[in-house]
Amino acid sequence: MSTFLENQNWRYATKKFDATKKITTEDLNTLKEAIRLSSSSYGLQPYKVIIVENPELRANLQPAAWGQSQIVEASHLIIFANETNLDDLAIDDYIKNISQTRNTPIEALAGYGDFMKSKIISLSDEEKNIWTAKQTYLALGNLLNVAAELKIDATPMEGFVPAQVNEILGLDKLGLNATLIATLGYRHDEDATQHYKKVRKSNEDLFITL
Repeated sequence: MSTFLENQNWRYATKKFDATKKITTEDLNTLKEAIRLSSSSYGLQPYKVIIVENPELRANLQPAAWGQSQIVEASHLIIFANETNLDDLAIDDYIKNISQTRNTPIEALAGYGDFMKSKIISLSDEEKNIWTAKQTYLALGNLLNVAAELKIDATPMEGFVPAQVNEILGLDKLGLNATLIATLGYRHDEDATQHYKKVRKSNEDLFITL
């Protein structure tokens, strides 16, 4: 646990990446597995994770992300996109996955599937989109924590125009909406931000014990 806290103190939202340093395939696979194993409501994972490697595509995305240099300088660019048309079929597919993974008769899971549908599908489109968008933040948390364990720098970003990112990547046609961006790589020696002391609320200001 002490190592985990040390790594949390080490990490920060990197402002300038060293474009010459790349994440290894092994470490990238570890990061992807961390995302895949993230918790989500019901375990449904109502989102996709897009890894943008194409340099030209990343350059096209930079203006949509307020011109931030991390978009093009980081080793890897990750975009979390929530599903905007979550329907009965998505839940049915999830139930089939449970059945196959746990070798459980699908009939025994029918009640669970109906329960999820009653709670999720009955929501308005706006409510469903808010709910699915929230799930991406859980996956981002896992990514940030594991990246710190691997001493890989990461910058979570909400500073972008989702509609523009959706258009560039064609996400609308896939029933997806960009909710979060994470840039991954290694801090540049010239990034002065790495030397700043971490600023957080004190325990007294943050926690309430009842």
